[in-house]
Amino acid sequence: MASIKDSNVCELFSKSMEETHNKLVVTTSGEITEACLELYHSSKQILKSAFDTCSKKFKDDEKMFETVQAYRRELEHMAVSVKQKQDSISETLSDIKQKEERKNDLSQKIQRLGEEQARKKKLMESQKKVNKEKLKNLNRAKEVFQEHLGLEIRKIRGEKLQFIFRNINPAEDYASTFIMGIQADGIYQILSSDPPIECLPALEKRLQETNNFSAFLANVRKEFVCQARCL
Repeated sequence: MASIKDSNVCELFSKSMEETHNKLVVTTSGEITEACLELYHSSKQILKSAFDTCSKKFKDDEKMFETVQAYRRELEHMAVSVKQKQDSISETLSDIKQKEERKNDLSQKIQRLGEEQARKKKLMESQKKVNKEKLKNLNRAKEVFQEHLGLEIRKIRGEKLQFIFRNINPAEDYASTFIMGIQADGIYQILSSDPPIECLPALEKRLQETNNFSAFLANVRKEFVCQARCL
């Protein structure tokens, strides 16, 4: 007990405690510092790894965004191209439709022309047959009247025929004549007579009705004879 109360002992104890404390502090501070450094390096490594990961993700996302934008632009371009092709197809279909309509119109016109041509050909053949028959009648009448009544028939300009009756009046030597044409449809047309016959239109109408040319010539000659007797 006496040694504890010794001031030197207390001083030594206090000094020893302080040294111990300082050693503990130095030791602890060193350990804490090392731990903090390790934590710092570890955190720095984690942050760097996270940054690299985020940077890579950002670049990947940015590349993805550019790819999406490129696809979008390509889709827009394709949409425009499709629209143009659709318009072109519509124009082509419209043009084909118009050509088909024109083709149908031409086909119908050709058919109508063919039918009209066939009708005209049939009419011409029929008319030719009629004219042939009329010419035959004319020749028959010509032979009869030439032989017995001194009739002369001359072809004059414009495809017309001049009928010349002689021996109308035995006392006088002159001829009575009339000019006749045949229309495109085969109708007889009396153009003039010398001397004029008042009833010639009626005789012409009767000829159209009966087609009896011999009787017509006989009636015309009879009218010429009547006029000659009245002179």
